[in-house]
Amino acid sequence: MTDEFNRIPGGRAKAVLEYLARQLVDEPAEVAVEVNEGRPVRLVLHVAPGDVGRVIGRHGRTAQALRAVTRAAAVREGDEIFVDIAG
Repeated sequence: MTDEFNRIPGGRAKAVLEYLARQLVDEPAEVAVEVNEGRPVRLVLHVAPGDVGRVIGRHGRTAQALRAVTRAAAVREGDEIFVDIAG
């Protein structure tokens, strides 16, 4: 049982988003996820400029899938998450 006051908001969702993004890009060392705490928690995904297209995908399908999986990970912790993609 986790103590609600001793955990990082969006921690699991951040880890999931970082892992998935690193698998998609050509420069995994450039992947970073910024956490802006609040209600809802906002995760900002930073990737190398050449990898932005890979993370967004055709017609935004990859970005939509990343958001869905990250949101599902956040729900397990009781968090509400928004994911933004920055270049």
